[in-house]
Amino acid sequence: MSEREQAKQIIDMLPEYKISNLLLFLRGMQFDDDIEDDLYCQKLYEDYLRNPDPQKHDTITLEELAAREGIEL
Repeated sequence: MSEREQAKQIIDMLPEYKISNLLLFLRGMQFDDDIEDDLYCQKLYEDYLRNPDPQKHDTITLEELAAREGIEL
């Protein structure tokens, strides 16, 4: 039995009055994941800002990128 199936089995055995607390907990876990994603993106952004490479602001067009990667648009 998979962990998901085990979790569903446990949930099915819970009394109804405990379901709302479980939902709060699960939503909190999802919220934590969103926070972790935001923190990771913030770190990437800060790393970019601290990067001393003078070429970090250089850009290319979508067409140039596609050609470089061998993709035909």
